[in-house]
Amino acid sequence: MIVKNFFMHLSENQLLNKAAQNYGFKLGAHSVVAGTNIEESIDSIKELNAQGISCTIDNLGEFVHEKSEALEAKNQILGVVEAIHKHRVDAHISLKPSQLGLDIDYDFCLENIKEIVDEASKYDIFINFDMENYARLQPSFDLMDELANDYDNIGTVIQSYFIRAEDDIKKYSNYRLRIVKGAYKEPEAVAYQSKEEIDANFIELIEYHLLNGKFTSIATHDHNIIAHVKQFVAEHNISMEKFEFQMLYGFRKDMQLELAKQGYNFCTYIPFGTDWYGYFMRRLAERPQNLNLVVKQVFTKKTNTAIGVIAGAFLLGRLSKKL
Repeated sequence: MIVKNFFMHLSENQLLNKAAQNYGFKLGAHSVVAGTNIEESIDSIKELNAQGISCTIDNLGEFVHEKSEALEAKNQILGVVEAIHKHRVDAHISLKPSQLGLDIDYDFCLENIKEIVDEASKYDIFINFDMENYARLQPSFDLMDELANDYDNIGTVIQSYFIRAEDDIKKYSNYRLRIVKGAYKEPEAVAYQSKEEIDANFIELIEYHLLNGKFTSIATHDHNIIAHVKQFVAEHNISMEKFEFQMLYGFRKDMQLELAKQGYNFCTYIPFGTDWYGYFMRRLAERPQNLNLVVKQVFTKKTNTAIGVIAGAFLLGRLSKKL
């Protein structure tokens, strides 16, 4: 819990976020971010597609407080829609409502997302609503509910650390859902605190949606949970067309390839952009072992990037104590 709180504190620091934008790729951010723009990321996506892996693309962005910033993010995501269509890659889009103005004005955010969903629907591209912290949870569901009246190319995320997750997954069982553990710091009143409770609920949610849902994206790097899912789908004769495993770009690459080779649907979460810092810190807060995974992956390339990752994390931690 101490480690999680530490990384969450770092993720919310706007000064460090700004510094990371300037120096991040020198500190090894390229090992977890596919590029600074979508065109730089296309080659990575094509390479994964060639190995039987689909992708979900995230245009990174944090701390959006001005309408101009949200409009810029909207235009960037519309560019991603066009890039997917232009390059004919096997990919869809993950977006965060806060990046598109949720914290500024609900109706403004709705119009921005609607424009993206509408454009994506023309090319049959799926749009996933990433879920954020608890304060944004219900408004994000409300956005999706409104858009679902006119579009069917949308889905969302259920986070197992939320106590309400069981009710939410039942309500949205006819949607394509990504199930995750959750990566924000939340109070006991709304979220489970222990790893044991979160993991247990994670498995229960996965099993429920596999049996009752439309399509299940199981987002985890935990080989024990993956093994459990394999056994569960085999025992219940669940078609492999009804689910996929998901992992983050740059993490456990060997396992990603192995699962794809075994015939499982697999999707890699592809983040791009210079605004990578908050995203990466939350990944470390969610699972501190992720830092080890990145370091090991980078070492296999025989570069000095791993040193940069470690030094960067250390320096960010040291600097945060002075702020």
